[in-house]
Amino acid sequence: MALKCGIIGLTNIGKTTLFNCISNTKAETTNFAYSTNKSNMGIAFVPDMRLYELDKLVKAEKVVPVTIDVVDIPGLAKGSNQGEGVGNAFLADIRQTDAIIHVLRCFDDENLPHVEGNVDPVRDKEIIDLELQVKDLELIERKIQRTEKAAKSGDKDAKHGIDVLNRYKDHLESFQNIRTLDVSEDDKKWVNDMFLLTDKPVMYVCNVDEKSAINGNKYVERLKESVKDENTEVLVIAGALEADIAALDTEEDRLAFLQDYGLTEPGVNKLIRSAYKLLNLISFFTIGGKENRAWTIRKGMTAPQAAGAIHSDLERGFIRAEVIKYDDMIKYITEAKVKEAGKLSVEGKTYIVNDGDILHIRFNV
Repeated sequence: MALKCGIIGLTNIGKTTLFNCISNTKAETTNFAYSTNKSNMGIAFVPDMRLYELDKLVKAEKVVPVTIDVVDIPGLAKGSNQGEGVGNAFLADIRQTDAIIHVLRCFDDENLPHVEGNVDPVRDKEIIDLELQVKDLELIERKIQRTEKAAKSGDKDAKHGIDVLNRYKDHLESFQNIRTLDVSEDDKKWVNDMFLLTDKPVMYVCNVDEKSAINGNKYVERLKESVKDENTEVLVIAGALEADIAALDTEEDRLAFLQDYGLTEPGVNKLIRSAYKLLNLISFFTIGGKENRAWTIRKGMTAPQAAGAIHSDLERGFIRAEVIKYDDMIKYITEAKVKEAGKLSVEGKTYIVNDGDILHIRFNV
């Protein structure tokens, strides 16, 4: 399931540094604005200790965690919707993502000038919001024009479509993001083909200095206050510190480094897990045989759909799923003892898979 998170923000705020910490691809970082002309693509492994705890109980040759695709989109600027800075091309790159990680600079550094002259994450957020809103508004206005032509030609449904699109237009003209507009699922069909930028789920990452890695700072507090009414998450991460952690060779060295700063794990681990959640994804496990593996599905998927994540033949020939809850496996240690305790369930085609389920799929094709 190839779902993408796009990392966005103004130029010189630490996006690429964070991208390098979480991705298998390393990109160049500089102190110069607009220093790149392409987005960076990478894959991030989603940290999930449950998979490794299961591997302790049922050893396999290989442990395979789930991944998500991550796109580092070059820094935007005022006027990006008109081609300023890196311009329209990268707004198009954002359109191809499923969720947005909006990085905001929350640290002072006289050697790294801010493109707007001073550090103000609330203003920076509003700059990016406006650029995305303007682009969405352009698309909505074009859609209204096309729908008006359809209405004039006798399309009875088009009149309702115009009413719906005008609601979107009014919302954007009030400097609001589409994700905050209350629209029925049926009415969303009028905009689903546009992949509106401000309709994508978003989380905010405050990039702070190392002294603020645990408790944040005044900039973080301002940002949190400004988004308190949004249904979103705000993470605090010290990008430069994370880069130092990622550069260490061994897990022991990384753990000792973290302890020196009062941290229990790299902040980017929390970021990746939050991005996974933002995409509305959960994991289930298959264990035994050559590999112990985590699989990605959308929350709410059925057992046959989960089987299809493994292989289309399993979904097509699905008979039943034998399900063990993760906590029960940890408690009883072996599958035999799980069965003895009556904790292995046999589920059919309507079963909704839960995060952490261990599945054994029975099928016939």
